[in-house]
Amino acid sequence: MTIVIRPERSADHAAIYDITKRAFAPMPFADGNEQDLIDRFREAGALAISLVAEQDGAVVGQVTFTEAFAADGSPGWYTLGPVAVEPDLQGAHIGIMLIEAGIAALRERDAAGCVLTGDPAYYSRFGFRLFPDLCPEGEPAAYYQILPLRVAVPKAVVAFHPLFYGSG
Repeated sequence: MTIVIRPERSADHAAIYDITKRAFAPMPFADGNEQDLIDRFREAGALAISLVAEQDGAVVGQVTFTEAFAADGSPGWYTLGPVAVEPDLQGAHIGIMLIEAGIAALRERDAAGCVLTGDPAYYSRFGFRLFPDLCPEGEPAAYYQILPLRVAVPKAVVAFHPLFYGSG
């Protein structure tokens, strides 16, 4: 199986929507609006990085990175998510490939770091660590994680883009 990771194109939007909707449908932690969230980010010009995984010319996965906001005003923060893979291909490391490529793109941008809310057992493989003391209000501290990049140790709460909460 040859997978190519590349930036999204406008022709990919419908496939991204469909894959994301189907990938998150069976997930008990999902809001069910992840596909709409990506569209809102795109429409607002808030998609900092959107990469797709392509197999035999078909999009089979996508990862989204958006700008995040540090309480101390320090620049260069991003949020990872959502990330989705064609349900039949989950477990084939496509999500890992997408995330690693996205983190590499953040390093090229000299990003301060990246935040997410997710399973620590999964995301620790990429260097994400729990930072419950820096968790934004309303987020579950047991799942709030930071991947420090340019910043060795984060010192401020880093919040997600307002569109995650339906505003912006």
